[in-house]
Amino acid sequence: MKKYLWSCFAVLFALTSMVARAQSEEEIRKKVVEDLKPWIEQEVQRRVKEAVEAARANEPASLPPPAATTTQPSSPSQPITLVKAGSAYMNVSFGLLADLGWSTASDVRMIQQGDHDPAQRGFTVPNAEIAFDGAVDPYFRGFANIVLKLDEESETTIELEEAFLLTTSLPWNLQAKAGQFFTEFGRQNPQHPHAWAFVDQPLVNNRMFGPEGLRNPGMRISWLAPTPFYTELMLAVLNGNGGTAFSFRNPEDTFGRTPVERALRSLGDLLYVPRVTSSFELSDTQTLLLGASAAFGPNDSGANTRTQIYGVDVFWKWKSAVAHGGFPFVSWQTEAMYRDYEAGADPTVPLPAETFHDWGFYSQVLYGFRLGWVAGLRGEFVSGNTGEDRTRIAPNVTWYPSEFSKLRLQYNYDHGQVFGNEHSVWMQLEFLLGAHAAHKF
Repeated sequence: MKKYLWSCFAVLFALTSMVARAQSEEEIRKKVVEDLKPWIEQEVQRRVKEAVEAARANEPASLPPPAATTTQPSSPSQPITLVKAGSAYMNVSFGLLADLGWSTASDVRMIQQGDHDPAQRGFTVPNAEIAFDGAVDPYFRGFANIVLKLDEESETTIELEEAFLLTTSLPWNLQAKAGQFFTEFGRQNPQHPHAWAFVDQPLVNNRMFGPEGLRNPGMRISWLAPTPFYTELMLAVLNGNGGTAFSFRNPEDTFGRTPVERALRSLGDLLYVPRVTSSFELSDTQTLLLGASAAFGPNDSGANTRTQIYGVDVFWKWKSAVAHGGFPFVSWQTEAMYRDYEAGADPTVPLPAETFHDWGFYSQVLYGFRLGWVAGLRGEFVSGNTGEDRTRIAPNVTWYPSEFSKLRLQYNYDHGQVFGNEHSVWMQLEFLLGAHAAHKF
């Protein structure tokens, strides 16, 4: 009996010790948890903050929906993104134009006067373009085009064709552009050669703006008017000097006068280019765009001489209601320009003060008759007392294997008062690596 009681006492003691130890461990655990709780909360907040900052640094400001987990194949239509940091990024692309052909004119430059036109019989590489575009921050986008060309002696020339900033968030439907850029005068001048519908630049653009087109450092502001139809008003203010301001402060072409050095003395010595354009939806399948442009600035033929250029343009397009890939379609584009060039008196030659007048136009029709195939016809004429009257008729056909390549065959009939009649056949090849920045419709 006594042995049994001692055994019960031992078991009871053991149970009591276990309960006491368990209570002690529970109290200790609770105390440790209470002590660690502030530190745990701080650590969680710190790690959450670090994760959020890392996500913001590596993703666009506006996150897209979650992508599927399956791996997507790469596509040539995707831009080649070199740099990406938050909402900022930069894309790069490369495009090449190469021409092959023959002309009855031994001096091809006599009839092909554009800077990116075929330059000689045989092979020509008139345009190899490296293009950059991207978002700088939530307020600006940036664009740049560096162009390389091979001349008739296979010498390489390089130029900074465009480099500008474009605002993205101005109020009141305003937008500003600043830098070096093709001025929005008409429809042809702002286009890069890879976007041309023909192998060469229109004659009237050569006459008014020279081989390189109208582009100079400056700024442009535009306003999207609150009208029932699309209406945009623009004003560009530029430094109007050099070969890229051909009809203005260009000492290389003063119509026989000794060039007068005209430094930038006041706002009146800048080049001003206003433009207004409107778009109308005539039907579900037809669009009409109308535009009017002007350019005013001084020229280097005299101390107070000036140049004025006026232009109007029309663009109409029909696209089938059941179009596939944009085909079939028909488009018609026409531009007409007029220039007054005040030339100063030069007693050293001698030449009197006089005003030269020039005018000209082109009209072109494109027919996309099946997917990837476009037939075109352009007729043009220029006249005036600063150069000979010229006429050109040019039919062509273009095949686009994809949006990144094209093959074009074009025939030119040229007639001029000086050179008579000339015939030329040109084949053009283009390829593009990477997605080029979008151009206006």
